[in-house]
Amino acid sequence: MVPPRTLTPVGAAHYRRHMARIRVEPAGIEFEATYVQTLVEAAEAAGFYWPQGCDRAGECTNCAFEVVSGVGRVSPMGRYERANLLRQRGPRAVEDPRLRLGCQTRVEGDVVVYKRGVELL
Repeated sequence: MVPPRTLTPVGAAHYRRHMARIRVEPAGIEFEATYVQTLVEAAEAAGFYWPQGCDRAGECTNCAFEVVSGVGRVSPMGRYERANLLRQRGPRAVEDPRLRLGCQTRVEGDVVVYKRGVELL
Protein backbone atom coordinates (compact mmCIF):
# COMPACT_ATOMS: atom_id res chain seq x y z
CA MET A 1 0.00 0.00 0.00
CA VAL A 2 1.28 3.45 -0.91
CA PRO A 3 1.37 5.87 2.03
CA PRO A 4 -0.79 8.98 1.64
CA ARG A 5 1.01 12.00 0.29
CA THR A 6 1.47 14.72 2.86
CA LEU A 7 0.91 18.27 1.77
CA THR A 8 2.91 20.96 3.47
CA PRO A 9 1.44 24.44 3.76
CA VAL A 10 3.11 27.16 1.79
CA GLY A 11 4.98 29.31 4.28
CA ALA A 12 6.32 32.84 4.37
CA ALA A 13 9.71 31.72 3.01
CA HIS A 14 8.01 30.48 -0.17
CA TYR A 15 6.29 33.82 -0.72
CA ARG A 16 9.47 35.81 -0.08
CA ARG A 17 11.12 33.91 -2.91
CA HIS A 18 8.14 34.53 -5.19
CA MET A 19 7.56 38.25 -4.88
CA ALA A 20 6.76 40.67 -7.67
CA ARG A 21 8.21 44.19 -7.64
CA ILE A 22 5.80 47.07 -8.28
CA ARG A 23 6.95 50.57 -9.16
CA VAL A 24 4.31 53.31 -8.99
CA GLU A 25 4.80 56.41 -11.12
CA PRO A 26 4.84 59.42 -11.01
CA ALA A 27 5.91 59.12 -7.34
CA GLY A 28 8.64 56.53 -8.01
CA ILE A 29 7.41 54.41 -5.08
CA GLU A 30 8.45 50.75 -5.05
CA PHE A 31 7.16 47.81 -3.05
CA GLU A 32 6.75 44.06 -3.38
CA ALA A 33 3.68 41.86 -3.58
CA THR A 34 3.07 38.16 -3.21
CA TYR A 35 1.10 36.50 -5.96
CA VAL A 36 -1.95 36.30 -3.69
CA GLN A 37 -2.12 40.03 -2.86
CA THR A 38 -3.93 42.68 -4.85
CA LEU A 39 -2.03 45.88 -5.60
CA VAL A 40 -4.01 47.72 -2.91
CA GLU A 41 -3.27 45.00 -0.32
CA ALA A 42 0.44 44.98 -1.21
CA ALA A 43 0.68 48.78 -1.07
CA GLU A 44 -0.97 48.88 2.35
CA ALA A 45 1.21 46.02 3.65
CA ALA A 46 4.28 48.03 2.56
CA GLY A 47 3.00 51.14 4.39
CA PHE A 48 1.53 53.06 1.45
CA TYR A 49 -1.90 54.59 0.92
CA TRP A 50 -3.59 53.64 -2.37
CA PRO A 51 -6.64 55.84 -3.16
CA GLN A 52 -9.93 53.94 -2.97
CA GLY A 53 -13.51 54.69 -2.06
CA CYS A 54 -15.40 51.45 -1.63
CA ASP A 55 -13.17 49.56 0.82
CA ARG A 56 -11.71 47.27 -1.87
CA ALA A 57 -15.08 46.13 -3.20
CA GLY A 58 -14.28 47.02 -6.83
CA GLU A 59 -17.37 49.20 -7.18
CA CYS A 60 -16.14 52.80 -7.20
CA THR A 61 -13.11 52.46 -9.56
CA ASN A 62 -11.18 55.08 -7.52
CA CYS A 63 -8.30 52.60 -7.26
CA ALA A 64 -7.97 52.34 -11.05
CA PHE A 65 -4.44 52.53 -12.42
CA GLU A 66 -2.66 52.17 -15.75
CA VAL A 67 -0.10 49.43 -16.40
CA VAL A 68 2.88 51.18 -17.98
CA SER A 69 5.11 48.12 -18.27
CA GLY A 70 4.28 44.46 -17.72
CA VAL A 71 0.66 44.25 -18.86
CA GLY A 72 1.17 40.51 -19.38
CA ARG A 73 2.29 40.11 -15.76
CA VAL A 74 -1.01 41.01 -14.08
CA SER A 75 -3.93 38.70 -13.37
CA PRO A 76 -6.62 38.41 -16.03
CA MET A 77 -9.52 40.85 -15.68
CA GLY A 78 -12.45 39.17 -14.00
CA ARG A 79 -16.11 39.55 -14.85
CA TYR A 80 -16.82 41.73 -11.78
CA GLU A 81 -13.91 44.10 -12.49
CA ARG A 82 -14.94 44.36 -16.15
CA ALA A 83 -18.58 45.08 -15.27
CA ASN A 84 -17.67 47.83 -12.82
CA LEU A 85 -15.17 49.51 -15.14
CA LEU A 86 -17.83 49.46 -17.85
CA ARG A 87 -20.50 50.84 -15.52
CA GLN A 88 -18.32 53.56 -13.99
CA ARG A 89 -16.06 54.55 -16.89
CA GLY A 90 -17.74 53.41 -20.09
CA PRO A 91 -16.93 50.99 -22.94
CA ARG A 92 -13.49 52.43 -23.71
CA ALA A 93 -12.31 51.50 -20.21
CA VAL A 94 -12.65 47.76 -20.87
CA GLU A 95 -11.11 47.96 -24.34
CA ASP A 96 -7.74 49.07 -22.95
CA PRO A 97 -6.00 46.17 -21.14
CA ARG A 98 -3.74 48.66 -19.34
CA LEU A 99 -6.59 50.12 -17.23
CA ARG A 100 -7.17 47.96 -14.16
CA LEU A 101 -8.55 48.18 -10.63
CA GLY A 102 -5.96 48.02 -7.85
CA CYS A 103 -8.35 46.25 -5.49
CA GLN A 104 -8.96 43.43 -7.98
CA THR A 105 -5.62 43.02 -9.77
CA ARG A 106 -2.87 40.70 -8.64
CA VAL A 107 0.64 40.85 -10.05
CA GLU A 108 2.36 37.79 -11.45
CA GLY A 109 5.70 39.49 -12.13
CA ASP A 110 7.44 42.85 -11.99
CA VAL A 111 5.35 45.79 -13.23
CA VAL A 112 5.43 49.56 -13.54
CA VAL A 113 2.10 51.30 -13.01
CA TYR A 114 0.82 54.87 -13.15
CA LYS A 115 -1.40 56.01 -10.28
CA ARG A 116 -1.58 59.48 -8.72
CA GLY A 117 -2.17 59.77 -4.98
CA VAL A 118 -0.16 56.76 -3.77
CA GLU A 119 1.82 57.95 -0.75
CA LEU A 120 3.36 56.86 2.52
CA LEU A 121 0.80 56.19 5.26
